[in-house]
Amino acid sequence: MRFLLILFLALPTISSANAIWGKTGHRVTGQIAEKHLTRKAKKAINKLLDGHSLAFVSTYADEIKSDRAYSSYSPWHYVNYALGTRYQDASKSEFGDIVMAIETCTNVLKNPNSSQEDKIFHLKLLVHFIGDLHQPMHAGRSADKGGNDIQLQWFDQGTNLHRVWDSNLIDYYNMGYVELANELDRSIDKKERKQLQQGGVYDWLDESHEFAATIYSSVEVGEKLGYSYAYEYNDLVFSQLQKGGFRLAKVLNDIFS
Repeated sequence: MRFLLILFLALPTISSANAIWGKTGHRVTGQIAEKHLTRKAKKAINKLLDGHSLAFVSTYADEIKSDRAYSSYSPWHYVNYALGTRYQDASKSEFGDIVMAIETCTNVLKNPNSSQEDKIFHLKLLVHFIGDLHQPMHAGRSADKGGNDIQLQWFDQGTNLHRVWDSNLIDYYNMGYVELANELDRSIDKKERKQLQQGGVYDWLDESHEFAATIYSSVEVGEKLGYSYAYEYNDLVFSQLQKGGFRLAKVLNDIFS
């Protein structure tokens, strides 16, 4: 009994804040994208990732956050600009943002002079950042850190608006990422998928930014959220996961095909 107690105390504490789209959301995006890669893109990606799936590497950019050597990449996960405006008209951060991150990763992967190591690293980041681009609160306001400072209750548990959209809503649905990805993928036909893939990073970001405005107006500080909120916003969560997967496939196909 004493040994078991010591072992339990030695284990790291896991909180919902570490359920960094949470891991399920990013894996759903990667899983969907993998199904829509061209043969050439699939071959190139498989070589770079040594056989690992896009879902497997999709959380890498969050995992390295704990290493101070990668602290300069933290601003790459998001962008904040005033609601009701477009990214192209907003002032840009000197530390970079998610658009600059995606452009940097794309350029490294397209550059024939990039090292294999750099291509692997930036491919892993790109998979993650396209996912983050479709989580609306990664395109929110700077004043509340994309909803992180808006405290709420989720089924009587403390949370914040950003976390509700990163993980609470997805985890509440209680489906594994493969199961959820398969459901979302087969619910869209080829014509609809092509329509969702239209546009580019600026368009997709401004779309998420518009959704962020809706999400901000959906809650009040301290509000208790539960079944009704999940019912109302599950469709938007699922739609953004779908778009993230289809658009990730488009980006990767453009790079490698």
